Amino acid sequence: MTQLDQLDGIIAFVEAATLLSFTAAGEKLGITKSAVGKSVSRLEERLGTKLIHRTTRKLTLTQDGEAYLASCRHALQEIGSAEHALAARNQELAGRLRIDAPAAWGRQFLLPLLTRVAKKHPGLTLTLSLTDRIIDPVEEGVDLAIRFGETKDTNGLVRRKLLTQRALIVASPEYLAARGIPDDITALQAHDCILGFRRDIPTTWRVKTADGSVIRISPPATHEIGDGAAIVDAAVAGLGLAQMPSSLVSEHIKAGRLVAVLPDQTGVPVEISALWPATRHLLPRVRHMVEVLVEEAKKGALGM
Repeated sequence: MTQLDQLDGIIAFVEAATLLSFTAAGEKLGITKSAVGKSVSRLEERLGTKLIHRTTRKLTLTQDGEAYLASCRHALQEIGSAEHALAARNQELAGRLRIDAPAAWGRQFLLPLLTRVAKKHPGLTLTLSLTDRIIDPVEEGVDLAIRFGETKDTNGLVRRKLLTQRALIVASPEYLAARGIPDDITALQAHDCILGFRRDIPTTWRVKTADGSVIRISPPATHEIGDGAAIVDAAVAGLGLAQMPSSLVSEHIKAGRLVAVLPDQTGVPVEISALWPATRHLLPRVRHMVEVLVEEAKKGALGM
């Protein structure tokens, strides 16, 4: 028996088991009732077990038949998903892509990437929101969201890790010359600090303890700024210490505009992830954008 015959037997069984009728299954498959029955019989013979009880009045599944039906349905769904994915890759990207990302990172890294993608696919249109506010992509109709750090509530969402960075505490050389360099975590309480905020609550910082565990601390909220790029600018201007992902401060550190302090205690890993509403089949434009982000992350183009 060829593999094609085996697959035909499985399809005949699935239809007969679903409809509980050889006649109905034959009509759906475009073959005779007898052909369906013979295909199922050959499948049972090959498996060495009875899948369907036949009487003159009705068909019923055996216990083995119910278990095998569930497995076959799952396998056929996987095949269908693979075909859909391949077909989607060959479609021209079109339609509106709605993306939300952190403000500073989105301007510096995501926007140039989106510009290249949109130029390459003229049928694609963009709606881009750049904000440090955490949103619910499902509730706000966003196709793709980029998030830094922990993603506690992912109900109804699919998550794909893009890369891991370090969260650095930095300050300008001028600020450190005037106020001194903190020599441990507790010394941060004596410094001016620049914090983000959500819902009027200052954000916390993540640091390492002596045993290597990660904890959250609440530094003095000397200045509260709701935009990541503005926080970096304020730190460069000498307003105080700030904790930001390495991708947003590395160039300033290289140029000497910022200095990282307590690197052994504050270089906490921060994940950058893509999240999108869980759907059975991703829209081609969403799938493509996720693939582009993953590839760019591998090349180090989304920050280090």
